[in-house]
Amino acid sequence: MTMQEATYSMLNQLRSIYTEGEASQITDWAIEKLTGSKKAERMLYKNAAITNEEEILLQQYIERLMQHEPVQYILNESWFCGFKFYVDKNVLIPRPETEELIEWVITNCRFPVDQLKILDIGSGSGCIPISLKRRIRRAEVWGCDISLPALEVAKRNAVSLGTEINFIQLDFLDRQQWEQLPSFDIIVSNPPYVPEKDKATMQPNVLHYEPATALFVPDNDPLLFYKAIAEFGKTHLNKSGSIYTEIHEDLGEAILNTFQSTGYIAEIKKDMQQKERMVKAVYSL
Repeated sequence: MTMQEATYSMLNQLRSIYTEGEASQITDWAIEKLTGSKKAERMLYKNAAITNEEEILLQQYIERLMQHEPVQYILNESWFCGFKFYVDKNVLIPRPETEELIEWVITNCRFPVDQLKILDIGSGSGCIPISLKRRIRRAEVWGCDISLPALEVAKRNAVSLGTEINFIQLDFLDRQQWEQLPSFDIIVSNPPYVPEKDKATMQPNVLHYEPATALFVPDNDPLLFYKAIAEFGKTHLNKSGSIYTEIHEDLGEAILNTFQSTGYIAEIKKDMQQKERMVKAVYSL
């Protein structure tokens, strides 16, 4: 099988379950991982034969992809803020929208940065705290998560990307465990915020593979993490400190009200698709 035949074989099968753009992007990622060659190089050697080992791996990739398994889990990698992160089924796949949250934090970052203490709540793969540490090298960065397997992934990424992060395992909804954390200048979080009822409309590659505990909240209390973050900030934010959270696009006003009613000055920010996807809150009392 040639390089070109391998590409077309995967692409044509993926077209049956993904859009043309998605099928093309997934194919490009997978074939690059398989051969170690970028697209431009593969075009030069499109008639070259792939090895037997590569052909076997290609079929394994296709079989898993046709079951809607995310390509990031198959390849054990995902790019975020220009960095390659290891990912597996224990963590959410980093999203481009979350990169916008990072940029918002950086844009509003006060100086001197060597005195900043930053906490990421629900770190998962570690993409948020690690990316912030790479951009604000002298800041002291913490990350917490309820999942020990997720923290192992985050620690692995911290090492591979040359960052020192203080990771700690705790259940953030258990307020007694907040005593394990110091105070911070910046609190960041992309918490679970998808109501259970939304499962009916979710894509299978998300619903059946990504960790439910990092995605879903009860229908009768979809703001529980934002309420907890707001309360936590009252006792763990330093003077002039800020909270930055990613939000469900349909719950912006409710989340804004949650922070405002707790004593914060808060604002909503839209993402590049003009969806309300982020909230910044500064404690004003």
